[in-house]
Amino acid sequence: MPAPTQQEPWLRGPIPGIDPLFQPVAHSFIQALEDMPASLKGLSHEDLWKRNGRSASIGYHLVHATGGLDRLMTYARGEALSALQFSVLESEKKTEERRPHVAELLEAFEATVNRALEQLRVTPGDSALTVRYVGRARLPSTTLGVLFQAAEHTARHVGQVRTLVRVLAQS
Repeated sequence: MPAPTQQEPWLRGPIPGIDPLFQPVAHSFIQALEDMPASLKGLSHEDLWKRNGRSASIGYHLVHATGGLDRLMTYARGEALSALQFSVLESEKKTEERRPHVAELLEAFEATVNRALEQLRVTPGDSALTVRYVGRARLPSTTLGVLFQAAEHTARHVGQVRTLVRVLAQS
């Protein structure tokens, strides 16, 4: 994981080996790699699984961000989900019953984001407008559309984790 600096990733310049068209996606992934562990530092196991109102737990958001990113990057490659990925998707619904430890969840999240960054390094810019199909319904998008959604979805869940950590600290 890159060491955080004063500047956010998008202000640090290009990330080597990634097509200029996909730099914003990579910057978003690096921001997630820096923000997620910082947000979870010192969080108790109980707080990881605590629910505030109708909100999902911090642990659930971490699990879903990881699984969602893996699935979206599969679609960005032009592939369909595997049986294992469908199984993981189904198991996300029972995460709050299993309550895995934060270290395990964070390790999986960081590994998934790092795989996504590696995938960006081998994704040619001229594939940006290639049609990609999403989900069982095979809804049409493009490589760039799926990659943008992967970055946005990941950032949304990191933001939810950060907010929930703050809410828990005030309660």
